[in-house]
Amino acid sequence: MDQTTEQGKSNAIISYLTIIGAIIAMIQNSEKKNPFASFHIRQALGVELTFFALGYPVGSFDNWTVTMAFYIFFFVLWAFGFVTALQGEYGVIPILGPLFQKIFKNV
Repeated sequence: MDQTTEQGKSNAIISYLTIIGAIIAMIQNSEKKNPFASFHIRQALGVELTFFALGYPVGSFDNWTVTMAFYIFFFVLWAFGFVTALQGEYGVIPILGPLFQKIFKNV
């Protein structure tokens, strides 16, 4: 693990701990931008905001099968990102990760 990854690892991990964690990590990473932390902040922010944006419409189905599939899908995406941050790797979240990197490129 190189020096840049080691320095940004704590902010990368914090970013996956709810939306508040992502905001805290963004603030901590704003002065001296660490590429590893920025990468994971973009991934975490994307997963969390997409979860909130799609949560209400999915909840309107009023069907536990649809709701459980939604929660499992987002848990798997979140867990993948969290584990790659813990391991000090740049792991793009499946399906939506490249989109998150484009949308939040200024973070």
